[in-house]
Amino acid sequence: MTDDISIAVQVLRKGGIILYPTDTIWGIGCDATNPAAVERIYEIKQRNDTKSMLVLLDTAASLDRYIQQIPDIAWDLIDLADKPLTIIYPGAKNLAKNLVSEDNSIGIRIVQDEFCKKLIQQFRKPVVSTSANISGKTWPENFDAINPAILQRVDYVVKWGQEDYTKRKPSAVIKLGLTGEIRIIRE
Repeated sequence: MTDDISIAVQVLRKGGIILYPTDTIWGIGCDATNPAAVERIYEIKQRNDTKSMLVLLDTAASLDRYIQQIPDIAWDLIDLADKPLTIIYPGAKNLAKNLVSEDNSIGIRIVQDEFCKKLIQQFRKPVVSTSANISGKTWPENFDAINPAILQRVDYVVKWGQEDYTKRKPSAVIKLGLTGEIRIIRE
């Protein structure tokens, strides 16, 4: 795992794209502050750039670096979540503009997965995470289900977790408003 993280961090720092296991499904990732890298992910996924992607952080303490004002309810939701939870926050900041939604919101998940936590800690920036599939196609339940076209277009494929055949699914997604309103996007 250590070598994989070291190589992945080097690739991210150079503006590269990685394919990596997350706390949910396999993801395509890059430096969330690098617009050129974000654009490459849209191209790899053949995805419209008006559909935003989410960001992974290693700790909730980092949220205030990327969100202007964190709704109070967010802290309870993060603490109480018993499975991976992506929260869409209003008021994104310090992230690549082409990563953020038209309404200036951004989805962020605080990871519990050991690999992702260590990756983000060593990289010292948020990492984009979007499912490792062509837009509109089924997300991969494990590494073997990833489309070869994705594998060929990324700069580094992480070895860690490739042998895990557990069927995985994406996180739950909720959207928060500044006054505490909650909208469930995906359960």
